[in-house]
Amino acid sequence: MKTTTLGTGSVVSAFAVFAVSLLCGCNKMSESVLDESAGMNGGFEITRSGLPVNWLVYTPKTIPTGDYNLIIDTVEYQAGKQSLKFVVRECSPDGGWRSPGFSKEYKATPGMTYTVGFWVKNDGAEFLAKIGGVTATRGQHQTIVRTRESIITWKHYEHEYTMPPEFDRLRFELNVLRPGIFWIDEVTIGGIK
Repeated sequence: MKTTTLGTGSVVSAFAVFAVSLLCGCNKMSESVLDESAGMNGGFEITRSGLPVNWLVYTPKTIPTGDYNLIIDTVEYQAGKQSLKFVVRECSPDGGWRSPGFSKEYKATPGMTYTVGFWVKNDGAEFLAKIGGVTATRGQHQTIVRTRESIITWKHYEHEYTMPPEFDRLRFELNVLRPGIFWIDEVTIGGIK
């Protein structure tokens, strides 16, 4: 009987192949459709396959434990011709990719101050909006707003955020944390196109 001895490099390579194959079977955390010509698309005016382009969207496909609809609403909007609407019947209160919502990262300049603004309406939901500097492995976020406030006419939120020196990526994220109906429109980040 012949035995083969594997070196440390072979064991590490075999483990890496196993780990990658295991991870490939995982569900995606978000869906996205990219279109560089659409720019930031903060008004959610450009959509494809039912998704606003250029956003990472946490959809019912990526959060199977939630019960909600993601709608491009052409009736209720602040500007343009449509807004993004979440009709949430059940969801996780954890935020991030575990709750209905969306996010996007942008190149940013350390030390520069950015102003983020957006318009919302809210009927019963609790929502959370955050902004922060990030890298691939860590981040430093500030909460812009977290509320269950009933907002029957469009309300504008605005927040300034100064990039910490150790980060060169700016991340904006919004989540619905409790059931209700939530609309958002006209997301802007000063200095980002």
